[in-house]
Amino acid sequence: MVKQGVVPDDLNKPFFDAANDGRLVVQCCTACDRLCFPPRPTCDLCGSGDNMTWKEMSGRGTIYNYGVVYDCPVAALKENLPFNLAAIQLEEDPGILMYSHLPGTPADEVPVGGSVTVIFEETANGQKVPEWQVV
Repeated sequence: MVKQGVVPDDLNKPFFDAANDGRLVVQCCTACDRLCFPPRPTCDLCGSGDNMTWKEMSGRGTIYNYGVVYDCPVAALKENLPFNLAAIQLEEDPGILMYSHLPGTPADEVPVGGSVTVIFEETANGQKVPEWQVV
């Protein structure tokens, strides 16, 4: 499935640079040891802005839930309808959810609670993004 191109900004550039290198990173506040996703300028827990770093994740997770997309206004995605849109809980922090189309998993055949591993797929402009595959 060809995805729309992503143009990183100053805040999320380290996340997308790591994806281009085949690594999954998440922001971490070193003041309170809290993982933060999506990226933000300050920690939601302690308010620190000077202690936000990036931490590499294992690339493993669990399918929390999903839905099936039957109609989509994005022209590049229309040829792939219907497709899954799953919420993935990271192994390191189940409170962090990432979304995935679950490449290789047929629409509406998603094993909720199943294990997944991260892969990186290229978007229309060459930027890689994390997706998740059932293992």
